[in-house]
Amino acid sequence: MSTKRGLVWLRRDLRVHDHHALRMAVKSCQDVWVAFVFDTDILSHLLDRGLTKDRRIDFIWQSLQEIDAELRTRGGGLIVRHGKATEIIPQLAKELEVQAVFTNKDYEPAAIERDQMVSLALEKHEIAFHAYKDQVIFEHQEVLTGQGGVFSVFTPYKNAWLKKLTPTDLDAHAVDLDGGQFASIPRSIDVPMPTLQSMGFESTGIESYLPAGMTGASEFFEHFLDRIDHYHATRDFPATKGPSYLSVHSRFGTISIRALVREAHQRMLAGSMGATIWLSELIWRDFYFMILSNHPRLAPTPKKPSLLHGTAGHESFKPDYDKIVWESGAKAQKLFKAWCEGKTGYPLVDAAMHQLNQSGYMHNRLRMVVACFLIKDLGIDWRWGEQYFADHLNDFDFAANNGGWQWASSSGCDAQPYFRIFNPITQSEKFDAEGKFIKKYLPQLAKLSKKTIHAPWLAGDIELEIAGIRLGRDYPLPIVQHDEARKNTLIRYAVVKKESI
Repeated sequence: MSTKRGLVWLRRDLRVHDHHALRMAVKSCQDVWVAFVFDTDILSHLLDRGLTKDRRIDFIWQSLQEIDAELRTRGGGLIVRHGKATEIIPQLAKELEVQAVFTNKDYEPAAIERDQMVSLALEKHEIAFHAYKDQVIFEHQEVLTGQGGVFSVFTPYKNAWLKKLTPTDLDAHAVDLDGGQFASIPRSIDVPMPTLQSMGFESTGIESYLPAGMTGASEFFEHFLDRIDHYHATRDFPATKGPSYLSVHSRFGTISIRALVREAHQRMLAGSMGATIWLSELIWRDFYFMILSNHPRLAPTPKKPSLLHGTAGHESFKPDYDKIVWESGAKAQKLFKAWCEGKTGYPLVDAAMHQLNQSGYMHNRLRMVVACFLIKDLGIDWRWGEQYFADHLNDFDFAANNGGWQWASSSGCDAQPYFRIFNPITQSEKFDAEGKFIKKYLPQLAKLSKKTIHAPWLAGDIELEIAGIRLGRDYPLPIVQHDEARKNTLIRYAVVKKESI
């Protein structure tokens, strides 16, 4: 393929290194332009929900600044627009008189539909549309069962994934940045990048704890490499610096997934248990993308709008689980509000929700705890929680978020039966034994003993008085009793047919 002019369309791949589409454009074109669109088809949903202080938009905006600066040192620059991507990309391609648009694949149903619309619009002008695999190691149906089917349980998928992996799969898509192909942006379209304010958003200060862009990703990765070999021992404890904290960077592609997997795989082969477990987490990422691409019914679409609570009305992976009758009406709204605000009376749950609301981050262990609590202690439809996470998580990704919530509800790709119900008190005692995490986000409980901080209502009157706590005033009483809620959940889930696993 030889093309005089090409346009690279960035989406979930905000970097200029190890970039499949950019590499192909630079290899095959004499002149290359790079563009990003703040797509109003996506942003409108955020603004409609009042999410003007959206940390993700701020993160993207800051990441684009770095890309623009990098490209301008090489004679080019980043074209950034605000509007409908389905209209802007074909228009830009026509204005720049390119022969091809290059991009990396996105596997969400709405994104696939968008790309089809762009491709058809380009075709009318005889402009080619090339999409490449970049955000996963293996896509769609590259990893199959021995019978040629799609996996629905993680562990067999992981084993097949590892068996299929070759060094070539992890080779970097190196981009020659100094070959002179980056063309200057024509003066007529070289306009300043839209500000956050002009798009309806505000700055969030996310850079104070989560540096954006390729530089931020590199810094986080380097720091994690000092801890990776201990990841298996530290990852479940929210008061410990155990995780990689790279999830936002991998979500927006400020670092290549191949670089992460390559490092993890090499260390696994060298005997690192921490790297082995972390690699498994990265494979989960591929797994959920694979599930979504093979089961698009899991996602809402414009033709299948949201129905529940003004949120996602999409299907359970296991259809029988859609027979469950969840709490509804004023009672459900009250319980959900308490969960959202971190006022359930269960300290670990509440501290985790405060962490999310304050920073847009939540520790992975705690995501499971709070999700299970919402579903199986409060009896709330998992879709409500899924939407709340979608609104607030910096690293929100539909495939992983939906997969995680369906895992918690037992309706998804999970070999465990529905009666797996986390006890929020024992989870707290096990993973935050000293109460350090709880104290950080619920300072009013700081003077409780490490025994009672996990369940303040069990503290005696004297201890509560010394700690300066009046339950119901300084900290809420439990909104449900776990043992009673567990019984109700087993009754609620009884409509689910027994499944052969």
